[in-house]
Amino acid sequence: MANINEIAKRAGVSVSTVSRVLNRHPYVSESKRAAVQHVIDEMDYAPNRSAVDLIRKETRSIGVIMPFNDNQAFDQLLHGVLNRSVERDYTVTVLPTKYDPEKELSYLAMLKNKQLDGIIITSRSNAWSAIVPYAKYGTIVACEYTDHPEIGCAYMDRYASFIDTFQLLKDKGHTRVAFMTARGEESNSTQLTIKAYRQVFGNLPSAYHIRDCYSIDDGERAAKQLLDLECRPTAVYANGDEVAAGIYQHARSMQLRIPEDLAIIGQENQPVGIGLRLSTVDHQLVKVGEQAFDLTIEKSKDKVEIPYRLIMRQSCY
Repeated sequence: MANINEIAKRAGVSVSTVSRVLNRHPYVSESKRAAVQHVIDEMDYAPNRSAVDLIRKETRSIGVIMPFNDNQAFDQLLHGVLNRSVERDYTVTVLPTKYDPEKELSYLAMLKNKQLDGIIITSRSNAWSAIVPYAKYGTIVACEYTDHPEIGCAYMDRYASFIDTFQLLKDKGHTRVAFMTARGEESNSTQLTIKAYRQVFGNLPSAYHIRDCYSIDDGERAAKQLLDLECRPTAVYANGDEVAAGIYQHARSMQLRIPEDLAIIGQENQPVGIGLRLSTVDHQLVKVGEQAFDLTIEKSKDKVEIPYRLIMRQSCY
């Protein structure tokens, strides 16, 4: 098997020059870089990446902790990370947890073992007290706001977006408003949704909060529950445009008029929502993912807020 000494001899350069080319060092002339690359290609040489990483003291690899890899909101965050990783020539490893706290901690341990340069947490199952100690081994960036000084974050003000959405529905005359969440009250996002609802409307009827919603099928299930109520809601705020689409489909199957009989607002400006002309709250998750990646490779602990947008379409005007 070829080694860098043979490559240096054939290319007519020093071993250190070959090493600089392999490590993408900027201070190599184009002529020498081209000569070395020609020999590398000719000899079909593949460097030992582990050895290179040890020399560079970095892996150029970022981990992304995400609970699911078939959810459009998390896909948008990952898309933003991948946009930047291609530009900066980094490898991204997806670390799915299904909200298993132990699995999440095992991924964070990869920082301690120097398998990753940093980790982006799109959604967490552990308390910050369990996560923060791993920050001494590598960069950790969250996709939610945290005031921990050891953790950087790229985030949107979810609470403000929930307040704005519920207030918009109230201003349009709706007093019976239901909403969907992915998880129960163990989730920070769910807690903020409930808090915002109570601030705008006061009492929360338990039947108006539907949990475990992720997909179009979940939206249909939620719609069946809500629209069979004696005092059914006149508006719903779904935690995703796919969930909103399921609600829309079931409402239309009941011959309900949208938005006259049922106003619908989704989240994240997803293709299905655009196609059905659903109003939506766009948290600009692709931009959040891009910013999270930038903070990670810059080893930054900054807190960067990404603005959200309310996009009004035919399902609620």
